[in-house]
Amino acid sequence: MRIGELAERAGTTTRTLRYYEQLGLLPARRSGNGYRAYSQEDLRLLQQIRTLQDFGFGLEETRPFVECLQAGHPEGDSCPASLEVYERKLAELDECIARLHEVREQVGAQLTRARESRDALATAVDRPPLCELTVRPPAVVRESE
Repeated sequence: MRIGELAERAGTTTRTLRYYEQLGLLPARRSGNGYRAYSQEDLRLLQQIRTLQDFGFGLEETRPFVECLQAGHPEGDSCPASLEVYERKLAELDECIARLHEVREQVGAQLTRARESRDALATAVDRPPLCELTVRPPAVVRESE
């Protein structure tokens, strides 16, 4: 298939395919008339790259998976280099999740503190304080007689 058909079937653009070719992620084969020629395996390779990118992998992180597929493995993630990338990505995700848990704890503590502060002010004054975002009723202006 030619580049336009591959791009359409892969759900991407010809520009993206040329970029992948430039990076060495997509093989550049030419037919007799000079057009780029792609196979079903190239489509499979692109689907692997796009799936990994959807999971948050960078293009360089997809390289071991591409090389694994090109080496003839039915799945691009069964080679040692691919497994290492999975392990690094999982460690990165675990670290991100831990940071998010910490932030959630801090925001929860701030919310609790803010509610306690609001409640303390409300009971001390017998009415809730007006905040700068509270809509105040318009002042009544009397005309002079």
